[in-house]
Amino acid sequence: MQGDVAVTAESTDSILAPLWAMFDAISSAIWYVLHPILATIDPLCGPVGIFSLLGGNGQLSCGNAGWGDEIAFGFYVTASLALCTLPLGLVIGFFLALAKQSSVGQLRTAADIYTTLFRGLPELLTLFIIYYGIPIALQGLAAQLGYAGPVEVNGFVAGMIAIGIVFSSYCSEVLQSAFKAIPSGQYEGGYAIGLTRWQTMRLVVLPQLIRVALPGLGNLWMILLKDTALVSAIGLPDILRQTGIAAKVTKHAFTFFGVACMLFLILAILSSFVFNWIEAKSRRAEVRR
Repeated sequence: MQGDVAVTAESTDSILAPLWAMFDAISSAIWYVLHPILATIDPLCGPVGIFSLLGGNGQLSCGNAGWGDEIAFGFYVTASLALCTLPLGLVIGFFLALAKQSSVGQLRTAADIYTTLFRGLPELLTLFIIYYGIPIALQGLAAQLGYAGPVEVNGFVAGMIAIGIVFSSYCSEVLQSAFKAIPSGQYEGGYAIGLTRWQTMRLVVLPQLIRVALPGLGNLWMILLKDTALVSAIGLPDILRQTGIAAKVTKHAFTFFGVACMLFLILAILSSFVFNWIEAKSRRAEVRR
């Protein structure tokens, strides 16, 4: 029996090894092409970046002399995590909002339990459960399939799932309120002109839903940006972790945590401009209609 398990695990490794090798090769090729471009337009450590211009040869300079490179990397990890989590949370939140309006009682109950659970738990606790719990679950599943090797979950993926789950629970409430704000006549009008249920949702309801929900979703996005700082607790090199390491090494905590504040405020201000532009565009589209 042990021999069979070993053979199965060996077969699994032999199948996955070429796939991982191909993935690494593709990733390396993409990075080789994009790295010079990204280094040039880098707003923090590029030729005209903030740290390059203002850091001088001090602790915030880029390169071996300062911590600019490390903090810049943390900035991009934070921004990437937020941007990757947003669509995940929106999709789950949308289907939760639909489930809460379903005529099937079991769906409504399941959606209510989901949102109550993840709105009630602290975000940090949810992150720990996902980060430490998923590997245990995957390890058990892999053992059932005959694979006895270690199973690890990337911190970025765990952070994206955990924050996405919390975001989706709040997002579902915003979207449910937006659904209730749309008159039932909009649905009936779509059906009356021959649209299917899906076409009515896509062409009639969704455009109005987005306009109604935008202010609430904008607030949730700001909360999402701040929640990304929690991933520093599981070792992901985000803004807070990178500035924390720099503060501990240099003993200049106020300077580096001040930089962290500045970077989070930059993300928040840029996000405000984007959401204001989207809202203005949606209002113009409504006027034209």
